[in-house]
Amino acid sequence: MELHILEHSLKVASIAKEGIQICTHGLVKLAFLASRTSCKFFSLTETPEDYTLIVDEEGFKELPQSEHISVADATWVALNVVSGGGNASNSQPIGVTKIAKSVIAPLADHNISVFMLSTYQTDFILVRERDLPMVMHTLSSEFTLLRVVNGETVAAPHLGATNGLVKPKLAPRAVIHPLSSPSNMFCVTSLDPDTLPSVATLLMDVMFYSGGSKEASSEDSGHIRFFSFSLIEGYVSLVMDEQTTQRFPNNVLFTSASGELWKMVRIGGQPLGFDECGIVAQISEPLATADIPAYYISTFKFDHALVPEENIQSVIGALRTKSTAE
Repeated sequence: MELHILEHSLKVASIAKEGIQICTHGLVKLAFLASRTSCKFFSLTETPEDYTLIVDEEGFKELPQSEHISVADATWVALNVVSGGGNASNSQPIGVTKIAKSVIAPLADHNISVFMLSTYQTDFILVRERDLPMVMHTLSSEFTLLRVVNGETVAAPHLGATNGLVKPKLAPRAVIHPLSSPSNMFCVTSLDPDTLPSVATLLMDVMFYSGGSKEASSEDSGHIRFFSFSLIEGYVSLVMDEQTTQRFPNNVLFTSASGELWKMVRIGGQPLGFDECGIVAQISEPLATADIPAYYISTFKFDHALVPEENIQSVIGALRTKSTAE
């Protein structure tokens, strides 16, 4: 197995709902006019609380300075597990549960915080740039480590991790944050980037203008507002609820052969912050043990796991059992 260290230097930011209008010009350019920017990594996720932006330094320059934008105090690097060579976007998705024990858990055991972004194509593990030497030291025994430079993969140089690293004592990992499951069913899908112009107006409406009274009333019945758009190295990924997919023309969105729907597990009662380690591991390890596939999307305030609709009750039960067993 290969672990690719992507060349993007990333910012993670929160855009307040009341400030989204002043950012729309830059966000529209990043999402729909990529040829006019140097940005190669862009992801925007709306939750009930805010918008979470993950963007490379070139893309971040497209946004205005504003009191409505809060930036996490670090530069982040994206890692990607690739099976059998090739690049991240044309390889088969590994799934967060498939990398739980080989990547997520070892990093948590060494107190390395991660920020996850699952897409239709693959899973990106974001780590702070300053943690990269320790990340490489921790994972070098399990993976061939490669850096992506100008689109080509080359052997990653040893960065000199801390000497005398002691293998930590592994203790059972309790789920310590409250869990909830909205009533929405979600789709994880994609589309041909060449069709973006034909649905740009619809996507802009979904991304920026769909938070009206109808949306607010639906949240009272257990629905939540959640929409994620990613354009990373030319590949589009979309996560949206079933009702939103119905607004798209036929044959625009990619669908799996099974037409699979996903239910969400939302992690956190209060904003989680960026310094706590092991949150992704607390969720992904039990799912890996039960062989349940999952997408995982971290946002500025909360985390979100998507599991197959038919597994949601057993997942919630298993995670809540794990939270009370410790």
